[in-house]
Amino acid sequence: MRSYRIVLLKGDGIGPEIVTQAALVLQKAGEKFGFGVEFEEALLGGCAIDAVGTPFPQETVEKCKAADATLLGAVGGPKWDSLPGEKRPEAGLLGIRKALGLYANLRPSMIFPQLRSASPLKDSVIGTGLNIMIVRELTGGIYFGERGRKQVDGAEAAYDTEMYTVPEIERIARVGFETARKRKKKLCSVDKANVLESSRLWRKTVERIGKEEYPDVELSHLYVDNCSMQLVRDPKQFDVIVTSNMFGDILSDEASMISGSIGMLPSASLGNGTNGLYEPVHGSAPDIAGTGMANPLATILSAAMMLRISFGEAEAADAVENAVSTALETVRTPDIWTEGIRKVGCEEMGKTVCSFL
Repeated sequence: MRSYRIVLLKGDGIGPEIVTQAALVLQKAGEKFGFGVEFEEALLGGCAIDAVGTPFPQETVEKCKAADATLLGAVGGPKWDSLPGEKRPEAGLLGIRKALGLYANLRPSMIFPQLRSASPLKDSVIGTGLNIMIVRELTGGIYFGERGRKQVDGAEAAYDTEMYTVPEIERIARVGFETARKRKKKLCSVDKANVLESSRLWRKTVERIGKEEYPDVELSHLYVDNCSMQLVRDPKQFDVIVTSNMFGDILSDEASMISGSIGMLPSASLGNGTNGLYEPVHGSAPDIAGTGMANPLATILSAAMMLRISFGEAEAADAVENAVSTALETVRTPDIWTEGIRKVGCEEMGKTVCSFL
């Protein structure tokens, strides 16, 4: 029987609760579709700081590299906010992406029919639905550029450098084009080429890759400020968006709220192989940690992406997504609750999804 090794990085806040439910769903999917799953836990983020003094232990890197895929909950919280940047929980998140060579972040933004009323946009704007895929470059750009502090005219100053090489742009462009080719063959590249030199290189490189390798995909360009406006004005015009690290970080959060709840959206971080990192797009929500009220569905849907992308278990992935959709007909966690639907906690939501599998 085929079997998959999965590292669980439960992390901080609600992370342990939501990852536990997603792992149970993965086990149930394996039982139904004839494959095994083997879990191993590792530390990342604030819990790693408390346990071993660093947000990014070397042991975690080794476990993740040896696994078939990694499932992450969330990292961070006010407990560690006073630490310097390189010692904060978020440094562990940036570190694991870099160590595993995960340069492409896929963040779908979709509206489940049952949650359509939760979107802040009017029905006339949403139309028949929303299904956007944002492809974000993950290991370059301003988050990983040269940074520091210095004195300028006697005043303290700080700087962060945005830089991209042609190979970095080429590889994320190909992910964008390949993703678009599997969908509606429509790709929008987002930059700030009217101001930034790095964006001018980005646009030039994406255009060349499109002409040389993907002539069947319709390519368009938008400045990031215009794109952020268009996502609210007419999100239906988009199918796949490819963009840089910082722009993707901002735009994907905007797109997630258009969908109605950030608690529903999964993500996948990928490199050249099949070993990916899967995580919900929301944070650690320390204010509700331990209350049992967390929404595990984004993590469960991240597990579905893992089944589809890293393991090639498309039938199982479809079944998990369908089980989530069916569960929403009868139960909701507090963040997506509405009158007439039974309100449940994290554990019962996970059990309900398993029951529909």
